[in-house]
Amino acid sequence: MFVVHHQAACLELSQWMHTSISEILKEKSLKPSRRSLPCLAQSQTHPINLNHFLSVPLSPEPKPEVADLSQSISTSCSLLPPQTGQSTDRNFQTGKNPADTSGLFFRDGKKRIDYILVYKKSSPQVEKRCTFEKNLRAEGLMLEKEPSLTNNDIMFVKVHAPWDTLCKYAEQMNIRMPFRKKCYFTDWKSKTLGRCRQIKSWLPRNPMKLDKEALPDLEETDCYTAPFSRARMHHFTINNRETFFSNSTRSRIVHHVLQRTKYEDGKSKMGINRLLGNNTYEAAFPPHEGGYKSRHPIKTHGAQNHRHLLYERWARWGIWYKYQPLDLIRRYFGEKIGLYFAWLGWYTGMLIPAALVGVFVFLYGLFTMDSSQVSKEICEANTTIMCPMCEETCEPWTLSDSCVYAKVTYLFDNGGTVFFAIFMAIWATVFLEFWKRRRAELTYDWDLIDWEEEEEELRPQFEAKYSRVERVNPISGKPEPFQPFSDKLSRLMVSVSGIFFMISLVLTAVFAVVVFRLIAMEKFASFNWHFVKKNWQFATSGTGVCINFMIIMSLNVVYEKVAYLLTNLEHPRTESEWENSFALKMFLFQFVNLNSSTFYIAFFLGRFAGRPGKYNKLFNRWRLEECHPSGCLIDLCLQMGVIMFFKQIWNNFMELGFPLLQNWWSRRKIKKGGGGGQNVENKTQLPQWDKDWNLQPMNAHGLVDEYLEMVLQFGFTTIFVAAFPLAPLLALLNNIIEIRLDAYKFVTQWRRPMPARATDIGIWHGILEGIGVLAVITNAFVIAITSDYIPRFVYAFKYGPCVDKGHHHENECLRGYMNSSLSVFDMGDLKNSSQSRYCRYRDYRAPPWSSVPYEFTLQFWHVLAARLAFIIVFEHLVFGIKSFIAYLIPDMPKDLCDRMRREKYLMQEMMYEAELEHLQKERKKNGRRYHHEWP
Repeated sequence: MFVVHHQAACLELSQWMHTSISEILKEKSLKPSRRSLPCLAQSQTHPINLNHFLSVPLSPEPKPEVADLSQSISTSCSLLPPQTGQSTDRNFQTGKNPADTSGLFFRDGKKRIDYILVYKKSSPQVEKRCTFEKNLRAEGLMLEKEPSLTNNDIMFVKVHAPWDTLCKYAEQMNIRMPFRKKCYFTDWKSKTLGRCRQIKSWLPRNPMKLDKEALPDLEETDCYTAPFSRARMHHFTINNRETFFSNSTRSRIVHHVLQRTKYEDGKSKMGINRLLGNNTYEAAFPPHEGGYKSRHPIKTHGAQNHRHLLYERWARWGIWYKYQPLDLIRRYFGEKIGLYFAWLGWYTGMLIPAALVGVFVFLYGLFTMDSSQVSKEICEANTTIMCPMCEETCEPWTLSDSCVYAKVTYLFDNGGTVFFAIFMAIWATVFLEFWKRRRAELTYDWDLIDWEEEEEELRPQFEAKYSRVERVNPISGKPEPFQPFSDKLSRLMVSVSGIFFMISLVLTAVFAVVVFRLIAMEKFASFNWHFVKKNWQFATSGTGVCINFMIIMSLNVVYEKVAYLLTNLEHPRTESEWENSFALKMFLFQFVNLNSSTFYIAFFLGRFAGRPGKYNKLFNRWRLEECHPSGCLIDLCLQMGVIMFFKQIWNNFMELGFPLLQNWWSRRKIKKGGGGGQNVENKTQLPQWDKDWNLQPMNAHGLVDEYLEMVLQFGFTTIFVAAFPLAPLLALLNNIIEIRLDAYKFVTQWRRPMPARATDIGIWHGILEGIGVLAVITNAFVIAITSDYIPRFVYAFKYGPCVDKGHHHENECLRGYMNSSLSVFDMGDLKNSSQSRYCRYRDYRAPPWSSVPYEFTLQFWHVLAARLAFIIVFEHLVFGIKSFIAYLIPDMPKDLCDRMRREKYLMQEMMYEAELEHLQKERKKNGRRYHHEWP
């Protein structure tokens, strides 16, 4: 009896709600106000071929029948789907109902599938699943089960959110919805821009822009928005209930419910994430909007759905040069993914001038390589005997043997190095400052300006952990779980200790590589093969880089797991805090992992080697590595080039190649019936939920891996750019591929991720700013210490032939530089050596026949002082220019600020007028007198 009365009460309440809403919808539309017009119907923003999917006539949602309700309750925990009507596979084969064949609706062809839950029939967690699904129905969601056609052990649970449930949670989540069309005022700027557009229309079409005819207008209507409220539903423009909440918004609402629904008694027993962790469910994801390919060309038949449109106008490799349809990306995948692709596109576009300047610097070195005075002196030094590279099996060698090595070094260490380092430091500042403006425009266009001020929801794991300790939220005034400071501090200390331990592990690996280089140096220098013995520098550097790259890639897997465990140990309060903490740890681990060996080569290689007769040795066994007479910059360049090139290839394979192989294997198993299901020769026969299940899930860490790859690349592009001017070009070529590769992966190879909102790229912006500061310092030290720019500069103006004669051509002033930079050693001073001839080594020391043999000369101290002075001047100059540029470029354009202030004013008046008109209609309807002023 209680159940019957409860159902009757629910039906009466549902009828009352539908009646009240229908009365609102049947009222005449509001008269256009003085400053606003009604928003256009949103159903017009969909492709032509989506009418039977996304457009439903304006009418109240039909009331659920008692039979259907009771049947869904009775079959809530059954392993078999309800046997009503024909089977799903028969419907797909016969194709009687177009809505059914799409795989996007329930069996009735009316209820849209907003989310998919997947579980195994053989799973022992039946009780938890039944309780969870029962609580989902209690929250207002509707469920329907469907078996897999490819695997007899897989069952799909289709989730639909009715109109009342959507309204309820949209109000709780403060989702902003449109209620009036935006109004713009005309000023002299808009008139001038209009004339410019007319002139621009006469010019040839930009090939990078997307054709409006090929890409339908899928942007949401330009409307003012406000947090949704059921009490003020008459404010919003509800022309069609099926399209009022977009698919991404519906999925976000359902995900919110899934995250906060209990599956057992107890505060910690809640959330779909925990059910996925204990294998109650195998997967949970929103469905794609159909297939991404069509038998008919899109130009003649139009797009079947948004996914098809994204594939044709964004994810195909043939349109790599086109601009990205950011509004369509945001509409399908959410604002968070849309901002990632907007940032990636902006970064790629800004790399074009950096790559061009880097190529010009490289070409300058290439064309002047043969005329370089330093290279000429090295190549002509046939009589200059260099000291042996090892003390036992190595023999003296002539300086001219390293002619090729010196010429290659000049390609990356020439007069344009300082200019390019300053240019890239300024470029990084301009890139970040203009990205702030671009981000402000996107948040305005996507209506995220006010959303970022809203309080973020707590993570379910945080609520479950600290549910017993509560405090009043100073913003909302409501009690919420609270993490005590002592607990937070202790967890943070453990996390920091783990970070330092992992960093020490990286430094240990670098030390192992250094030992390997020392051993390899002696072996290659005493090799029997003349080619290897002559090019022992390349052999040592090349093998060391390859070994280091393998260590880097093997440690990355460990870092990811450790960062995940440490972040969960901290118990962050919100999802953004969790993601920021995890991203920071991953960046620290991988940045140290990638750049520790590079920092060693740049600043430590050859600095502590000692001199002949008094070399410093590691463990009293291996002699420390020296720099080549032409400098250590070529070793740094080789290290950066190999790591950057091979890492990009590896990342691209793991991002696309590995999912392609996995999906190919899944399709192969489906064709052979490996899962125990039917033999499906044609993949189009499968419903959408089966197709999505056979795709790969998105990374568990969201966009952290995508951002991390690009931020590490940004570090390679800016930090040591003075040693490798081709780094921006390699980054540009990689990013052009990366955009389409990520697009293809999101559209075709991955399940649809949960659409999430965001207003910025998060902690990555602060990391980019930190990299920009580090880049200035690092490039200053690279030019001053690693390259030979300062020693050449000191020689030309203090010790060269141009002293007291004024500055002439650079090659004339550097005549005799190599002889000046090489010191003399008497090999007769060595123990057990019968040789008495002299050899040369790279240093500024007194000859053996002086009164103080082998002591530093005055030229050494002049070079050291010049290096320190250059570092100070370079840093102050570049930081001053960066600060001046940041001051000149405001974070938000002035016209955007004016538009935002005007819209805020118009919104207040529109809400006032809408409420006034509604109250006047209510009074008139009830036969009361009403006035035109506020009651």
